Amino acid sequence: MRALKLNRGNLGLESEFSPISMGDSEALIRPLLLGVCRTDLELVKGYYPYQGVLGHEFVGEVVAGSEKWLGQRVVGEINAVCGHCLRCQKGEERHCQNRSVLGILGRDGCFADRFYLPEENLHAVPDSVPDESAVFVEPLAAAFRVIEQCPPMKDQRWLVIGDGRLGQLVARVVQSALSRFDRFESVTVLGRHERKLKLLSALGLDVTTDGDGLLSPNLRGEGFDVAVDCTGNDLGFDLARRALKPLGTLIMKSTYAGDLRCNASALVVDEIRLLGSRCGPFEPALEALASGAVDPRDLVDLELNLDRSVEALEKAGERGVMKVLIRP
Repeated sequence: MRALKLNRGNLGLESEFSPISMGDSEALIRPLLLGVCRTDLELVKGYYPYQGVLGHEFVGEVVAGSEKWLGQRVVGEINAVCGHCLRCQKGEERHCQNRSVLGILGRDGCFADRFYLPEENLHAVPDSVPDESAVFVEPLAAAFRVIEQCPPMKDQRWLVIGDGRLGQLVARVVQSALSRFDRFESVTVLGRHERKLKLLSALGLDVTTDGDGLLSPNLRGEGFDVAVDCTGNDLGFDLARRALKPLGTLIMKSTYAGDLRCNASALVVDEIRLLGSRCGPFEPALEALASGAVDPRDLVDLELNLDRSVEALEKAGERGVMKVLIRP
């Protein structure tokens, strides 16, 4: 079997891979379609000392497991938890003290012909959701985590900084949540790429490449109520902070390479609420795809075979490229 493995910083396709189950009640999954994530790219750069098979975004078919799941088309939550630590007992399983994370921490990922995941992590994919949409469930769930932590309210102004893969999904999810109100102000997205911003503009979102223009209303106390930084860099964080009203909320949706430099005093003076945001709920993500409330298929730029998976990651890291998929 094939698998894309990271070994001491070296990325390569292994041709004689054998997946290993890490416990009881684990399903063996044959991936149907895989998604390349920024986290995969950061792991290759050394963001975290992970070694093993990469990948955590997938839709697949269960080929071995309990009768309940056998033959089912599934997606899966990436945190495999112990169920008995303090965090798990408090219902905070995503922060399990003993967790392994698919393709990120202590568990081989899904960029392979077969991989294992606990059955309790699986979610059945409705027949109405095609593979090309289902493969987005994990990052879409992460976007839903934003509105789970900070539910949109009537008359709020929301800003998303970053027009990449994650920024696109966050903006669409927030816009969908705001649209339930009779009157609402469209989400504003600050980005750098006209092509990417046009995708959002076509959906009715406000888009701009003018960061300075965003800041002028803030000087009059008319800034944003909530800003979501999806850039993972100092500049994006600083723009988010400066665009907020006093008492606003800044949601940090991306991990940051290295230390983050920021004006901490301004956060204190303006009483800005900071929220870190990571993995999210799968159920609303699947419901949004099934209902058509969110359709991410326009984000796909390229699809390659697993044999070209090294190239797939290289392409995903190129400037301006949106989503790259791998089809085993």
